[in-house]
Amino acid sequence: MSRIYDFTKEEPWRIFRIMAEFVDGFDELSKIGDAVTVFGSARTKPADKYYKLAEETAALLARNNLAVITGAGPGIMEAANKGAKAAGGVSIGLNIQVPILQKPNEFITKLIEFRYFFCRKVMFVKYAKAFVIFPGGFGTMDEFFESITLIQTLRIEKFPVILMGSEYWKGLIDWMKQGMLEEDRVEKKDLSLFSIVDKPEDVLKTIKDFYNSQPHNSQTHLTSSM
Repeated sequence: MSRIYDFTKEEPWRIFRIMAEFVDGFDELSKIGDAVTVFGSARTKPADKYYKLAEETAALLARNNLAVITGAGPGIMEAANKGAKAAGGVSIGLNIQVPILQKPNEFITKLIEFRYFFCRKVMFVKYAKAFVIFPGGFGTMDEFFESITLIQTLRIEKFPVILMGSEYWKGLIDWMKQGMLEEDRVEKKDLSLFSIVDKPEDVLKTIKDFYNSQPHNSQTHLTSSM
């Protein structure tokens, strides 16, 4: 019996899958208007103070006409989607298909599925006016460092990268200052590529202040609804 040739299992077919993910993502997210991406640990429980802060932050953003984008999972992602939806805002989840199944949380109003991490990561950046980063693990750190690396290397225009929870981030920031900066691994100005806040109101203020300081003809200027 002759072997049936399955082109979909060959490497070239991946290019078409990748293209499809980009096309679908661009098509869906290009319509949402101003948005903020929220990152944080999937392990955060509803009783955790950061879960509640994420919920409050997302609700505040939604009430100020900002869509909320998350990775669609539990923990901080769930809290942010929950807050945005409860406030009547657009609550977006970019879910990733991984061997350890991630079930999208129930508070998403627009869900987009991704097979490839790098396609999903492009969408997080391309359609966000700001990143708000809550305490998290490796994935959260990856998103944080990638965002400030892209800004540092001028691959993208500067935008607000906001760390929520000074208590959690203190050790990392101290290491950056005492290790990276003192050993000349980064420049002092690089430590200004992100902000640290402790309240939802400060998240919104940081975003507003940043865009209000931009030239009115800037492509990054927020809509007048802000």
